[in-house]
Amino acid sequence: MSAPVAPTRALAAMTWAEVAAVAGRRLLAVPLGATEQHGPHLPLGTDTVVADALCRRLADRRHDVVVAPALPFGSSGEHRAFPGTVSIGQPALEQVVVELVRSADAFRAVVLVSGHGGNAAPLQRAAATAGAEGRHLLVWWPTPAAPRHAPRPPDAHAGWVETSLLLALRPAQVHLERAQPGDLRPLHTVADTLRTEGMAAVTANGVLGDPAGASPELGVALLDLAVAELEAAVTRRFGPPAGEPEAGQPRW
Repeated sequence: MSAPVAPTRALAAMTWAEVAAVAGRRLLAVPLGATEQHGPHLPLGTDTVVADALCRRLADRRHDVVVAPALPFGSSGEHRAFPGTVSIGQPALEQVVVELVRSADAFRAVVLVSGHGGNAAPLQRAAATAGAEGRHLLVWWPTPAAPRHAPRPPDAHAGWVETSLLLALRPAQVHLERAQPGDLRPLHTVADTLRTEGMAAVTANGVLGDPAGASPELGVALLDLAVAELEAAVTRRFGPPAGEPEAGQPRW
């Protein structure tokens, strides 16, 4: 489970004066998720939960990170046939992210962490706009790597990868008794159909992969691999955190 956020590390818990005192030395990590179907066994908020957990773990590793509230809506139009999916679409997401980054000028830089692959194109366009305006940001999303004891290579959606992640983060929201395999073809072989006809044209249950073999232990290993990649990407872009944590600043 994710630990509670210490008040001096969570943007929503800070006052403007507290932000003003530190923001020039801080990176603002913004979790970007989605509200979309994840098969019959995972919650609609899966992508948001994962993005938020990665931002929290990044702040565990870097004392210069403040975590913003997660944005729980993304570009999920390919899932529109499944009830419960709520999508704002690509143009809206792009504009929202541009405005979010513009409004965060008090911070040294912004790190956008996306838990949903469908957000990639609008985020890249938003990053190009923000970069052209002289703003400092990094857009990042995980590329799953299989831990040593993985049952199979990583799958794309609501399979063993995401099921393991949620078993580690929100086990009470995982319904393993409902888990079932979906379309098992590699993602690149069905990507065009997904884009033009939607997920329901490829998989009746909304799963791309197989949840069998998922475990909380695999979820922890996946999170560790992902946050190590995230930390490395942030360090390449912005360098290591400067100095030491301020006196009295609690860890998470």
